[in-house]
Amino acid sequence: MLRALALLLLPAALFAAAAGARAHAFLDRAEPRVGSTVRTAPAEVKLWFTERLEPAFSSVQVVNEAGQRVDRADGAVDPSSPALLRTTLVPLSPGRYQVIWRVVSVDTHVTAGDFAFRLAP
Repeated sequence: MLRALALLLLPAALFAAAAGARAHAFLDRAEPRVGSTVRTAPAEVKLWFTERLEPAFSSVQVVNEAGQRVDRADGAVDPSSPALLRTTLVPLSPGRYQVIWRVVSVDTHVTAGDFAFRLAP
């Protein structure tokens, strides 16, 4: 009897776990693309996530190879697209740049990460 009950409850438990896993805001895509080499210096970095973001607790910064910030410290969630985080950049020189982000989805889950892109005109 207990074994039959466990077999009936197992699919429900697996479904609940899978639904909870989707609650985090994961990076969906970025511009410039993750790991890409661009020929023209971008004016901004855009990060799209799989969930809506909490603007007050989401941030992005871009640093050069020396660790100096090259964004204009204006990173923000786009009001017209709540899953888009963006920041504008100073004029960039050729080199490697690191994008560092930390976001909180509207359901309060925190995710963070980073990726690089290269400017090689």
